[in-house]
Amino acid sequence: MTTHLDGNALAGPLRELFAVDITAATARCAGCGLGGTVATLHVYASAPGLVARCPGCEDVVLRVVRTPDSAWLDLRGTVSLRIPLAE
Repeated sequence: MTTHLDGNALAGPLRELFAVDITAATARCAGCGLGGTVATLHVYASAPGLVARCPGCEDVVLRVVRTPDSAWLDLRGTVSLRIPLAE
């Protein structure tokens, strides 16, 4: 049985791509519509890169893969991503 990490495992990799903490953003699952912070996603690190799944339905919400010269971000399992901005 593979155990998962929480969405906070995405903080470092996504911090390299975004100027804000994406783990505080609210993502809505395309599969079941469940909304919650990226930090609440179930993250699996045993694949190439990180795979984040919905805690409600286990559909893939996002993927992050690093290569030596690029970062790949797949958000096709996300209906929306609301990012809080500093005032």
